[in-house]
Amino acid sequence: FDSPRLRTMLVSLALRRASASRGLLSSSPRKQVQFAFSTSSDSAKKTPKEPIVVTTTTDTGVTTIRMNNPKKLNGWTEPMLLSLFDAFQAAEKDEATKAVIVTGTGDYYCAGVDLSGTIKPMHPSELHNMIYTSNKKVFDTFLTFPKPLLAAVNGPAIGASVTTATLCDHIVAADSATFLTPFARLGVPPEGCSSVHFERLMGGEGLRMLGPEAFKPTGKEAAEIGLANECVPDADLMARALEVCEGWISDPARLAAPRTHRGHTDTARLLEVNDSESKDLADAFLSEKFLAAQADFLGKKGKTV
Repeated sequence: FDSPRLRTMLVSLALRRASASRGLLSSSPRKQVQFAFSTSSDSAKKTPKEPIVVTTTTDTGVTTIRMNNPKKLNGWTEPMLLSLFDAFQAAEKDEATKAVIVTGTGDYYCAGVDLSGTIKPMHPSELHNMIYTSNKKVFDTFLTFPKPLLAAVNGPAIGASVTTATLCDHIVAADSATFLTPFARLGVPPEGCSSVHFERLMGGEGLRMLGPEAFKPTGKEAAEIGLANECVPDADLMARALEVCEGWISDPARLAAPRTHRGHTDTARLLEVNDSESKDLADAFLSEKFLAAQADFLGKKGKTV
C-alpha cells in the first residue's frame, strides 16, 4: 500500500462500502420565521423551495434546525454538513434564539456522515489530516454550542447522528426512532466521544451499542437505558420538544448557566476525547490492517483498483 493513489482509492471504496452498510441497515400555532441555508455547490442542485437545511424560529425563542434531504435519508453529505455549520453559527449569533432543536424531515432522522463523497486522490498525510479535522469539527460544533440544544429524533439515526445527539442537553425520541452505532462491525473505532460518553450514559448497554453486537435500541428502549431522556408518539414529538425548550427559556438561571453535558462530563474533557477519537479514526482509515481487509473484500467481489 505504498502508492498514495492506491491507498486513497482503497479508502474511498472502503468508505463507500461503510456508507452503504449504514444505509441498509405537527403543526404549531406559534409564529414561525423561516430561513434557508445552502452552500454554493448545493444551491446549483436545489431550488429555493427545497433547501437542504431549514431553520425556523418561534416567537418564544426556540429555533428548529431541520435536516431536509429525505431522499438521501438526511445523510451528512458535504453540502449538508456545511449548511448545518452555517445554521448553527447563525443560531449562535441570533439574539432572538434562546434554545435550539435539531430534527429531520421524513422517515429518517439522519443516516450519518457520508465520508465517501469528500474523499479525493491526495497524499496519505493530507488525507489523514482531512479526515481528522472534518470529524473533529462535526462534534466540536455540538460540544461548544453555547445555547441549550435538544435532539428531536423523528426516525432511525445512524452513526454520527446518534453520537452528536448524545452531546445535546436532551433527547426526545419518537416511537419510530432507532439508534445504531455499527463502528465495530465496520472495523472503525468509536467517535463522537462515545468511547467515554456511552458508558457514562448507559453503562453496559452503551458497550453493547459500540461492540460487535451493534445493539440498536428503539425509541422506547433508548429512553429506558438512558440514551434518550424520553420517548413520545411520533405525532407528539415536536410539541414535546418545544415544551422542553420553552421550559428552559422560562428559567433565567438555566439560560445564564454554562452548558453542561449529560453523564456529568465537562466540555473540556469531551473536547479532549473528541480530539483523540478523531485521530484514531483517521489512523484507522489509513491503517495497513484496515486497507488490507478492504482489498481482500474487494478481491472477493472481483473488483480491482
